[in-house]
Amino acid sequence: MLPKYSFIVPIYNEEETMYEMYRRISMVMDQMDGPVELCLVNDGSRDRSLQIMRELHQKDSRVVYLSLARNFGHQIAVTAGLNFVRGKVVVILDADLQDPPELIPDMVELWQQGYEIIYAQRTKRRKEGWFKRLTAYTFYRILKNLADVDIPTDTGDFCLLDRKVVDVLNSMPERNRYIRGLRSWIGFNQTAIKFERDPRFAGDVKYTFRKSFALAINGLVSFSKVPLRLSTYLGLLAAVASLLMSLLVLYWRIFVPHSPLTGITIVLMAIFFLSAVQLVSIGILGEYIGRIYEEVKQRPLYTLSEVAGFQDKKY
Repeated sequence: MLPKYSFIVPIYNEEETMYEMYRRISMVMDQMDGPVELCLVNDGSRDRSLQIMRELHQKDSRVVYLSLARNFGHQIAVTAGLNFVRGKVVVILDADLQDPPELIPDMVELWQQGYEIIYAQRTKRRKEGWFKRLTAYTFYRILKNLADVDIPTDTGDFCLLDRKVVDVLNSMPERNRYIRGLRSWIGFNQTAIKFERDPRFAGDVKYTFRKSFALAINGLVSFSKVPLRLSTYLGLLAAVASLLMSLLVLYWRIFVPHSPLTGITIVLMAIFFLSAVQLVSIGILGEYIGRIYEEVKQRPLYTLSEVAGFQDKKY
């Protein structure tokens, strides 16, 4: 019997949380009104995460798993899960238990009311530092104002998706995937469910500042052309600034001939300013060209080293 519900949990070095994660999710699975599969996606973990997946699969036939051949990143791990799960309703959540599994029945209730995408929206981040809260708050507001689509603020990948939504996501060929942005772009009937985000149950934070920043840049470049226009604006600004500098130098030459600003100082200022504008513009263009390069290569999104529990799935 094919499952009615599929839960996707990407795993990267989460051996300290997996047993508690399974305990809490299994309690939710026991409450559901139809068959459930729990799809664990090993994203190249270097600890005992894969061994624990095998153990849970042997213990509970509802647990299925995929093991990627190396670490491809969180968004690709989620994509792999979406490619394989078979449920009519798909829920994506993280293994660190910051996304409470106990919220899933409430999300299912909204799905039964006709919503096809239910995303969890954070109202509070418990025990997170001020820098993390500030950068997350700032990023979501910048993305919302610059993106071509309306991407809700303070939302992550924790969501419920109807099967028709999953099929559309699976049909999208792009390589640089930002799931929460694609989720907004495709449309359908969407709504939010509010929750307070818990701290990690155990272990170290896997999304470091560097990874979070890379994800933020990916989201901004994938759903906005404003950075490209910024190069134009910077060029115009540089032209205006250069004109003003020329007029000022001419004024000082005539009326203040002994001013030190008419010498090497003003020349160095102009060089540094124009060089900065050029480098920023080249960097912005490089981000977009890099994505074109990734798309043109047409490599597979991921490679698999082990699959268990999908006997009816071709892979």
